[in-house]
Amino acid sequence: MRIELEKRPKASKLYGFLSPILALALTLIAGLVIFAFLGKDPIESLDAMFVEPLLDVWSLHELAVKAAPLILIGAGLVVCYRSNNWNIGAEGQYTIGAVFGSAIPVLFYDWHSPLVLPAMIILGAIGGALYAGIPALLKAHFNTNEILTSLMLVYIAQLFLDWLVRGAWRNPEGHNFPESREFSPEAILPAIWADSGRAHWGFIFAIVAAVVIWFMMRYTLKGFEVVVLGEAERAGRFAGFSSRRMVWFSFLLSGALAGIAGISEVSGTIGHLQPNISPGYGFTAIIVAFLGRLNPLGIIASGLVLALTYVGGEAAQLSIGVSDKVTFAFRGLLLFFVLSCDTLILYRIRIVGHRAKAVLKEAST
Repeated sequence: MRIELEKRPKASKLYGFLSPILALALTLIAGLVIFAFLGKDPIESLDAMFVEPLLDVWSLHELAVKAAPLILIGAGLVVCYRSNNWNIGAEGQYTIGAVFGSAIPVLFYDWHSPLVLPAMIILGAIGGALYAGIPALLKAHFNTNEILTSLMLVYIAQLFLDWLVRGAWRNPEGHNFPESREFSPEAILPAIWADSGRAHWGFIFAIVAAVVIWFMMRYTLKGFEVVVLGEAERAGRFAGFSSRRMVWFSFLLSGALAGIAGISEVSGTIGHLQPNISPGYGFTAIIVAFLGRLNPLGIIASGLVLALTYVGGEAAQLSIGVSDKVTFAFRGLLLFFVLSCDTLILYRIRIVGHRAKAVLKEAST
């Protein structure tokens, strides 16, 4: 007896809806097993990680802070993945966007104007887009694999940031700590609700970006072009759409949104540049994109779910004494189960026994 996958005549709408729910359920079951092996009470551990962070206002603010970059980056990745362009380097674009946007408060720290913050956001978008343009150029004109080039550029961006804050941009008044000058008040992204928590306007940017991308994908010719070239490139070419221009469009858009996420995080949460400005948002946003079914509105919900793993992971470290590696394990398992459950959309599971195999063989002869 063996298990086989049999291709469905057409994609299952039922499993298209149930797949992310099933993936979440399987992830929670796997989490129970992990906590049991760690010698922790599974129910108490899951409660500390996924329920308690939702019960106080401070944690809800932290949830919005963590979700903002995930939603922003995930919304841009939707356009890439729907157009069949695999941008894996959003983490690097996030980092370069933060560097570009921080140039104003670091190099022009005496400039105090209401224009400082808008200029930082614009520069962050430009920086992320320019960095995403590198794998776009290599794919569009040299047919280079964008997965490899965008991924390798992540590490270049991280090393460049590290070099800056330890060298040219190191704070002269920072007692040799590897960080830039503290941003002036004009360069700080304001909180959504003053004096009530850390949630800043980056979360609003993320929601607006997701809604705009959803509108573009659903109601505009450009969105139709994204879908057609992603699903049938040859048909798209017959319709007059250019796959080369789509490579540029998808990478520049996703890079710009990742850059905005980077400068929003640095300006709204950290207040200066430092060697580590991301706990892996650019990579986690890939999970966000697939968990959200590559739908910009679904990205909002999945971004909040993945943000909960960050907030809950930090809470679990304090309350039950587990390593932060458990959080990484949860995110990895979630991606694994999402991709596995998505298989059921196009394939059905069939159990084939030896007797059935013999009957089929005899019928074929």
